[in-house]
Amino acid sequence: MAMSLKVIVPPHPLIKHWLSILREKNTPNILYSTGYEQLGKWLTYEALRDWLPYKKESIKTDNGEAEGVFINNDYPIKVIAIMPEGLSLWYGAKEVIPNSTLLLGELPTKIEENVGVMVYSDQIKMKSNPIETLINLKRLGVESNRILLISSICSNKGLNEIAKIFPQQVIYTSCIDEEDENSNLLKPGIGNPLLRLSTIFSDKN
Repeated sequence: MAMSLKVIVPPHPLIKHWLSILREKNTPNILYSTGYEQLGKWLTYEALRDWLPYKKESIKTDNGEAEGVFINNDYPIKVIAIMPEGLSLWYGAKEVIPNSTLLLGELPTKIEENVGVMVYSDQIKMKSNPIETLINLKRLGVESNRILLISSICSNKGLNEIAKIFPQQVIYTSCIDEEDENSNLLKPGIGNPLLRLSTIFSDKN
């Protein structure tokens, strides 16, 4: 893997817990779906720690003035959720992302310079990765420093493919697994989300 590619696997115990729920082959589909959403939530929580812009303002409390910290709404966030796995990650993540707009389908013709972009991807593998989305964003003038890429799980081979074109990209994931050369399956992996996600076509508010 290119050394400049920044892949972060947060050590948060809740991320490890929900990853284990997804790995267990006997996990019921409804719990599997919950696990996917929870991974999205906690990976996003970790990813926003040093990326989310904020500002300090004076606030009035019952005991006088104090310094407050608020999210800076001058820097909105656009979210790209690659279906179906990315959308399931987003379902869990949306409660911790302020001031964001979800983009489904085609990208807009323009993304303003002050906008940050979060991409929720399928599992990142050698032949299944978000490179096309990243290329389209670059055509719109959105470079890697304005993008956070979040995936449930990755392989080194898949990450290498991204590093060849976008060596500065920051990626948050729960784990890096081995990828089988013949089947392209991750080992131990999390099974096939297409068969196990029970919320793929459900409407959620």
